[in-house]
Formats: sequence, structure tokens, C-alpha cells
Amino acid sequence: MSDRFVVVPVVTEGETLSNNQDDNVSGGTENSCADEHDKGEVLPCKDKEGKPCGDGAPKEDSPFIHNTDSDKGNLYDGKNMALFEEEMDSNPMVSSLLNKLANYTNLTQGVIEHEEAENEEGAKKVAVKSPQMGTFIGVYLPCMQNILGVILFLRLTWIVGTAGILETFAIVFMCCACTMLTAISMSAIATNGVVPAGGSYYMISRSLGPEFGGAVGLCFYLGTTFAGSMYILGTIEILLTYIVPNGAIFTAKKKEDEAEAMLNNMRVYGTCCLALMALVVFVGVKYVNKLALVFLACVVLSIMAIYAGVIKTVFDPPDFPICLLGNRSLKNQDFDKCMKTELINNVTVPTALWGLFCDGRSLNATCDDYFNDNNVTEIQGIPGLLSGVIGENLWGTYGPSGMLVERVGQPSVPAQDTSRDIYRPYIFNDMATFFTLLVGIYFPSVTGIMAGSNRSGDLRDAQRSIPTGTILAIATTSFIYISCVVLFGACIEGVVLRDKFGDSVKRNLVIGTLSWPSPWVIVIGSFFSCCGAGLQSLTGAPRLLQAIARDGIVPFLQVFGHGKANGEPTWALLLTAGICEIGILIASLDAVAPILSMFFLMCYLFVNLACAVQTLLRTPNWRPRFKFYHWTLSFLGMSLCLSLMFISSWYYALVAMVIAGCIYKYIEYRGAEKEWGDGIRGLSLNAARYALIRLEESPPHTKNWRPQVLVLLNLDSDLGVKHPRLLSLTTQLKAGKGLTIVGSVLEGTYMTKNSEAKCSEQNVKSAMSSEKTKGFCHVVVSSNLRDGFSLLIQSAGLGGMKHNTVLMAWPCCWKQADSAPSWKNFIETVRETTATHLALMVAKNIDTFPTNQERLAEGTIDVWWIVHDGGLLMLLPFLLRQHKVWRKCKMRIFTVAQMDDNSIQMKKDLQMFLYHLRLDAEVEVVEMHDSDISAFTYEKTLVMEQRSQMLKQMQLSRTEREREAQHIHDRNTASHAALNDKANATPDRVHMTWTKEKFFTERNRNRDRDPNVGVRDLFNMKPNQSNVRRMHTAVKLNEALVSKSQEAQLVLLNMPGPPRSKDGDENYMEFLEVLMEGLNRVLLVRGGGREVITIYS
Repeated sequence: MSDRFVVVPVVTEGETLSNNQDDNVSGGTENSCADEHDKGEVLPCKDKEGKPCGDGAPKEDSPFIHNTDSDKGNLYDGKNMALFEEEMDSNPMVSSLLNKLANYTNLTQGVIEHEEAENEEGAKKVAVKSPQMGTFIGVYLPCMQNILGVILFLRLTWIVGTAGILETFAIVFMCCACTMLTAISMSAIATNGVVPAGGSYYMISRSLGPEFGGAVGLCFYLGTTFAGSMYILGTIEILLTYIVPNGAIFTAKKKEDEAEAMLNNMRVYGTCCLALMALVVFVGVKYVNKLALVFLACVVLSIMAIYAGVIKTVFDPPDFPICLLGNRSLKNQDFDKCMKTELINNVTVPTALWGLFCDGRSLNATCDDYFNDNNVTEIQGIPGLLSGVIGENLWGTYGPSGMLVERVGQPSVPAQDTSRDIYRPYIFNDMATFFTLLVGIYFPSVTGIMAGSNRSGDLRDAQRSIPTGTILAIATTSFIYISCVVLFGACIEGVVLRDKFGDSVKRNLVIGTLSWPSPWVIVIGSFFSCCGAGLQSLTGAPRLLQAIARDGIVPFLQVFGHGKANGEPTWALLLTAGICEIGILIASLDAVAPILSMFFLMCYLFVNLACAVQTLLRTPNWRPRFKFYHWTLSFLGMSLCLSLMFISSWYYALVAMVIAGCIYKYIEYRGAEKEWGDGIRGLSLNAARYALIRLEESPPHTKNWRPQVLVLLNLDSDLGVKHPRLLSLTTQLKAGKGLTIVGSVLEGTYMTKNSEAKCSEQNVKSAMSSEKTKGFCHVVVSSNLRDGFSLLIQSAGLGGMKHNTVLMAWPCCWKQADSAPSWKNFIETVRETTATHLALMVAKNIDTFPTNQERLAEGTIDVWWIVHDGGLLMLLPFLLRQHKVWRKCKMRIFTVAQMDDNSIQMKKDLQMFLYHLRLDAEVEVVEMHDSDISAFTYEKTLVMEQRSQMLKQMQLSRTEREREAQHIHDRNTASHAALNDKANATPDRVHMTWTKEKFFTERNRNRDRDPNVGVRDLFNMKPNQSNVRRMHTAVKLNEALVSKSQEAQLVLLNMPGPPRSKDGDENYMEFLEVLMEGLNRVLLVRGGGREVITIYS
């Protein structure tokens, strides 16, 4: 498709495109509706008479167009587009849409707050300048400044010396590959639409949802905050170690306490530095932004000084001699000459070094054995690029804390007694060293790749600048790190590299000894670089927390969304300073670095996950302008991030994951619901679709069967739930597992009952929430209740996730004169569930069932197992007892033995059956002997049939009478058509039709002739023998039920099937009523025709 297109205005004869004439035309149209969609909400369109026009469906406002008041007068009514005039009430013309998109401005954070404050004061809005930053200034340089920092200057030489060139190269390569893969994923996300200020948090939350976004956003916030701690600790280390070594407040009286005194100095100075930086940030961020270029210049000059120094070592290596005793490196501070004795005026005189290892300065003093046995050697600490020292530095030298720094290959006589070594001027490892520790310490040096995306609001073309600038910055810094690893190993002696604080080179910064023209270039440059990075962290972290708080996804953080009038996050800054102080109290840069590595790695992991999920889901909105990405690269980056987390520190990784998991679950449980069209929703949809297709392939096995319940609710006159305890019973039965569909029906048509249906659905959802019923709700509108419930039974659910059980309440008032439709609907529902092979549960006295808050302390759940229809009767008590309401109730099973059954054997067989089913229950066999039908049963049957007959004669419904009238009308019309040619037709046969009034008149006239005929027939009735037998069964079984289970908390009972003929429907209701008489809580159960419980594993 061509990228070029031409918009051609359509002008008819006599028309122009002037605004005035357009206004005149629009004023004369029939539907003079203002274009109100340009406001924040859509207003209904009305014509001149005030009647609504259009289709009546309000359209959703466009999410990416900010409309202005100036658009109100731009009406599109006219002759050319009259066909679309209804749509123009709520949808803009293409020309208007393109105009708004062209004027779209992505406001940076804080601008909106400024405008709101000025509106309150009544001031005029200040026009916001469009962003003008390009790739180099807006992305490349900020990323360079954030990536190159404290670890490069203070720890990279030590890492090279400890791990060796090859292993350090592996560390650098892994970390740089991780950030490069993350940058590719980030570029894809950042170019998939407009990314406002908020950077990584915005990208993750909008791609993976509020839960992941909040969890990872807070982890990224903690990482940025601890990064501030690390930069401040680096600043103080440079200050106290290399710039003002005498400025320490705490000094150690004993050699063993030197490390602890140094940590206390770091804590005091670090706290003061943090307070000063926080004050600067609080006073104004503009000062921090103005100093950013100065700090960046320091970094660039320092790196240039390093490369210049490397080149200089080729022809003129710097003079930094180091002193070795045997193969041990010595602190070159308290002596000037690297020799034991010197010859002055032909007299051998002990040097200052002699006094450090002997009891005195005399030649007869007692000296250390190692000092006596080994010679002193002086070598150059910076032998130069062509010296061949690279071969000695290829391999690592790890060791425990307190291990001496020794030169490999240097001859020496080992010492016998090493107990006094701590008091000698040797150089020791201040911590245990191993490969994984160095990974954790180094990784913070490659973070900072999000600096470009965080500034997306300031970029001229963010979708082009972010990928280009970020990837170029990572490539540049990766080259700098890898080249530095090789150059350091090729230029500097191994013992100097392993000397973390430069004690062997007169307390100089090791990387500074390589620089040109002076070591102070690196010292000053690294000092200001660390200061700037610390200020940037204290500036960025509060804004990230403010963005999370203002999204409202973490309720307890909402207070940190407030700030000063210009939007500065004051409260967030205080919290950031407090968390930063925790890192400063740790006081060790090497201990803080792995902590922030975890948080950054987790953030990068989820950036890769977001890109991979969006790519695999192929959502229509996933259209990044950056095309050089693939889901395999994202998964590789994600795997690398996860591996680096556990390589660095497995326990820190677990802690970070637990923190993120807790935040995730908290947001899921208490956080505000947000719908950002995230990828996790899309992933859920894809997974659900796949699972539904798999479920559709074959019905579930008996072992996997569980009740998937369709709850049929009745609504009262206020559209509220009539029996909320049905939902309680569902919750107790399901215990939160399986499918639950709650359905109800409104009588009428959807067009007239639309609002009532939505209100009803909301009420049902509220009832489900209060009863803790997890499931779906559906309210349908039908011409009558019967058809509506039939529709729900047939069509509820989707694919394999359909209901297999129907739960409904017993119509308790079915005997009342006006309740005939209710019990008829009930019986039809029973028939329909039988026809569709669904299980059925009918709860009698549902309003007396326990709520979810009740706890039944004792009692029994009695199961009356009369016929086997799939084993649902056995399964239900087990499921109920899983819930805390019924947990303390015991299960009892009753079965009925007839005359020719062996009740003892039945009991044994039933106990064995329950044993194989792994169910604990008491078993009892109730014997029901054949007995004569009692007069009570006979009389009860007679009364039942008399009542039924009387209703048929006296209580015909209006609908039935109309049907009878219509039937007579049709019959007489047909008779008239057949006999109209006969001349001797009687007057009764010449009626063209029967009106309803004539029919009623004729029927009443016939009734008036003998009003006592119907009554006499009722008293002369004899009951049907089949009904007598059924009533006898109901009465006898009810006697057994009442005698055994009247005190039970719940009685479960087989539900007899409805009669095949509809003539006996009312008798069927009477049989069920007699069967349950005298019992409090009853659950009638009817199986669905398949086995639901098995003895096999």
C-alpha cells in the first residue's frame, strides 16, 4: 500500500469551504446537535422537539484524542455527507481526527499539575513548547551517563585482578548481552505507541497489567533507590580514601577494628551527603538538570584520560613502584624505600621497613620469620601495554577473606607462623571472593539503559530516538568495558589489580595510576560522576513512586502521589531518602551492589517477558515501529536475567521474588481494578481458548467430574435476589473451585427491559460478592419465565465449560391460588434437566440454610440413598464437608431394604463400598415392610385429587380461557366453510364466528342450568389407584425420614422423577411435599444419568 494519499475536498455547485457558510448550513438542518463528543463525555443527541435521534448508543470517547472547546462549532452537517449525519453526532470526521493527531503533544510529568494550579488561580494557560530533543542529546548521552559510573572507577580493576581477564570478559559479556537483549525488547515496547513519562513502569504495567506493573515498578523503584545509596557510598569512599584520607571521624586503636571504623565513617558521611543531596533535589530539580552536563563531562574526560594513559604506557610507562616481600605485596605508606637495610656513610642502617617487621630499628632486633627468610623486591605496578603481563592476568585468583595478596610466580619461603600477619603491612582480601559474587558487584555498572525511555516525553521523535540511542549507548559502553578489561589486564601488574584500595601504590586509585596526565583526573572525575549519579537517582526514584501512587493500584501508597503545587513529589522524596538511608547504613558498596542488581534484573526480566508475550499473542494493537526484535531474543534475555539473579546471589534472588510476589498478591487482592489492555489478559484469553478447545474433544472422566453449577435465581419486585442463601450453598459446595454460573430471567422484551436487566445483573453480582461466590452472572430477558430458564439451561456456558448441575429453590408457596405458573415452571425445569442429562439439586427451606460465616459445631448430614443415579448423593456431603461451615458435621448414609432384601448383607456391602470410595460415614439400613394402605393415605390422595379437579373447573387462567375461545372459533369457522351451501342450515350454524363474550355467555348459561353438577362430581370421586400407591410410598418414607433425620443439619434425598403425562403435575408436587414434610433443611438430588464417583484411583 502506498504511503502517499491525497485528501480531495468534495464541493458541490454553489458551495464553498468557508466556515461561515458551513455554520449556516448546519444551522438549517433538522438535527441541530452540537458536536458534544469533543468534551470529556458523549451527550445524547436530540432534535428540535427534544426527542433523541440516532441509534441511541453512546460511543466511547477516543482514548488518544484530547478534545478542546474550540471544536464545538465545527459541525459536519451538510449535503455532501448527509448519509453519515447520524454518525457525526458521536464520531468525528477523518479531517478532524487527523487535525487532532497532528496537534497531539505528549506532556511531560509535572506540566499538568502546573496547569491545574494556574487554572485555580484564574491565570491564563501557558503554552507548552513541543519537545525538541534528538537522539544524541535526549537518549544517547543520558544512557551513557547512567551506565558508566562508580563500578568502572572503583571496582573494575579489582574484578579483573580477582577473576582474571577471561572470566571478567565472561562476566562483562553476560551482563552486556542481558542489557542489549533487554534494550531490544524495550525498543519494541517503546515504539508500540506513545510512551508517556514513566519509562519502564509504564511499559511493564501497560503490557503485563497492573499487578505485574505495580510489583515490578516497586522493585525498579527500590533498585533505583539502592542505586542512590551505592553512588553515595562510592562518593564517600573516594572522598575518605583518596581525597581527604585524614578526614575520618572514627579511627581504630587496634588493627582488627580498622574495617569497622571505616564502615562507621561511611555511615556518618553518607548520611550527611544523603541529606545534602535530598535538600538539593527538594529545592529544585532544575539545578540537578543543569549540573547533568557537568557530571557527564567528568565521565567522558575520565574515560579519555584512561585511554590516553594506556597509549602512553606503550612508550613511557608511569612510575609506580610496588614493594614485595617474598611474593607478598606490601602497603607502600609507612616506608619510602623498598629495602631492609641501606648503606649510609658505609654504615648499614635498618630502613623504616625493618621497623615494621622487627621489634626495633637495630640490626639485633628480633624480626618476623617470613621477613628474615625472604628478600624484598621492587617491581613496576604499571609495566605497560607491551610488557607481556597480560599472560599472568588471564586467570583468576579467588580466596577467602583475610587472604594475602601475592604475586603469582614470585619465589618465596613460606612462613611457619601466620598469627601475626594481621599486624604487618601486608595487603589482604577484605572479603571472600568467588565468581558469582563478582557478577553481582559488576552488574550495576551496566544498568541505566532506561534513561532514554524515561525521557520519552522530551524527545522530538521518541519512536526513532529510543531504540537508536539506547542500543548505540549499550554498544558503546560494552566496547568501553570489554576494552578496559583487556587493557587493564595488559597494562597493570596483577597484585596491583587485586589491591582494591590502592595501598600498594601509595593509596592512589588503581585506575588513576593508568590515566594521563594525572591520577587526580580520574579521582575528581569519578567523584563528581558519583555525585551526579546519586542526584539523578534521588530525582528519578520519587517520580517513579509518584507515578505508581497516582495510578491508584497500590492503595497504601496513595499519599505519596501528592506533592508541591508544581508536582514535585515531596512525600515520595522523604520515603526515598529513608530507604536510601538503609543502604547507607549497610555502608559497604560491595554489599549494596548485589541488592540493587536483583531489583534491576527483575525489572529487565519482565520487560523481556512483556515483549515476548505481546509478540506470541499477536494482538492487533502490537505494531512496533522497531522491527528488529523476535520473541526468541526476548526469551533469551529473560532466561539470562533469571540466571544472573541466581548466579549473583540465590538468597537475594529469592527475597526479591518474594517481595515482588507479595506486592503482586496485594495488588490483586486490595488494589484498584485497572483495565489497560495488558498482555496477561490476552494470554488468559488464549489459554482459555486453548483449554476450551481441549475440553470439547471428549467429556471429562469420572475422576475429573465435579459439579459445574448453574444456579437459577428468582428476583423480587425490587430486582434483588430473592434467596441469597442459594449463593451461600453454592460457595460451600464449590469451595471456590469449578464453574459457577448464576442466572435469572426477567419477563418482557430486551428493548424495554434493557436497563432493568443491567440493574438486575449488578444486584446479582453484588450478592455473589457478599456471599463470596466466584463465578459468572447472566440475566436474560424473555417473553416468559419458562422460556428464559429453558434458554439458560440450554445455552449457558461455553464449549467444554458448561454446567452439568442445576441448583434451584423449592417453590414453597406453590399451593396458593395465584402460584400455578411457579410450580408449573418448576416441573418443566425438572423435565428439561432430565432431558438434557443434567444433575438437579432442589433446596427446600433455603432461607434457613447456614451462611458462610456460621460454623455448625455438631450435627449430621444424612443421605437417604434409595436409588442409584450416578453417585452424586455420595459426593455432595464430601464436598460440603470441605467447607468450614460443615466441617464438623458427620455423614450418615441410610438405605432402604424391602421385604426380600438381606439387610445385614446390604449393610456390609454398603460399608465396603464406602471404604473403597474413601468416604467416612455411618451406615444404617432401614427396613420398610409391605403394609396395607392406611385410611390416612387414602384420604390424603382423595383430597389431593379433589383439589386438582376443582382447580381445573374453577380456576382456569385467562390465557387458557382465551385459548379455548380461539379453539371454538376455529372449529366453527371450519364448520361454516363446509356447510355454507346448505339452504336449510339452522341459525346455530350460520354464525360467522364466536366472540369471546358470546362464548362466556354460553358457558355461563350452561352452568346456570345446574350449578351443583361439578360439586356433586367432586364428592362422588374415587382416587386413582396409582396415585394411592405413590402417596403410600411418600407417607411411609416420610415417617422413616422424620424418625431418623428430623434433627439432622441437612438431609439429602433422591428426587423422584416427574410424571410423563402433564395431567399429574400437581399430584407430583403433592407427593414431594408429603415426602419432605416435617424436615427442616432438605436437598433433593437427581442425577444426570452418568457416574460421578469411582472407587478407582
